[in-house]
Amino acid sequence: MSISNYDKFVTKVSSGKVCIGLVVTLNDMTVSELAGEVGYDFTWIDMEHAPLTIESAMQHVIAVKGTDCAPFVRVPWNKAEVIKTVLDLAPAAVIIPMVNSAEEAEAAVKACRYPLKGIRGCFVRRANRYGQTPFADYLKASESEPMVIIQVETIEAVKNLDEILRVPGIGSICIGPLDLSGSMGKLNQLDDPEVNRVLDETCAKVLSAGMILGTAGWPFEVWKKRGVNWIALASDCSGIISQAKAILEEAKK
Repeated sequence: MSISNYDKFVTKVSSGKVCIGLVVTLNDMTVSELAGEVGYDFTWIDMEHAPLTIESAMQHVIAVKGTDCAPFVRVPWNKAEVIKTVLDLAPAAVIIPMVNSAEEAEAAVKACRYPLKGIRGCFVRRANRYGQTPFADYLKASESEPMVIIQVETIEAVKNLDEILRVPGIGSICIGPLDLSGSMGKLNQLDDPEVNRVLDETCAKVLSAGMILGTAGWPFEVWKKRGVNWIALASDCSGIISQAKAILEEAKK
């Protein structure tokens, strides 16, 4: 559905480009509009950790229309009733956190797809342009859109990764380095050799399975070396803080 820039994102990834994104945590839709205008490839609208309502998430999704930026929404949890309302906003992708097994991955995919492949309830609004797109065309597009992004962010998920990667319908795997390090008893110790070994091996396994690989983290060069196809490198709050501090420090010289 071109309304979400899904096709633009997939084309960029297919061309070998590493897509760069901005994490959105503030309610003001101007954040997403700016991300699109600046030239970010996608936004990561975070409903898991940020105080975003479904209404503000909708505004963020709509704000990038007319740009080349694809809106992703991270839902709070892997529950069909939680995912359903986000799907109806017509994002380019849905990021589903804390998926630890093939069974949980299957549940995530089914929540995002209509019968017979899934259990998604059907009441179309924005995704078919409020009725302007023929339902048959919309239904065909909905077989792959929005992209289902599964987050691998615990050592349990890493142990079950082979089975997770065999689940049909997953569009991308997103590595969660912070939570993964925490599940290893080394929260935020991202320079730890064991943590880095697990991250390296997990990324290699995802790529060898032919799956699109993404993350939110830094430094960029480390993740680029690991072969990521997309990465959220900054957030609205970090951008404000870094710029505000730089201006303040300059003024105090």
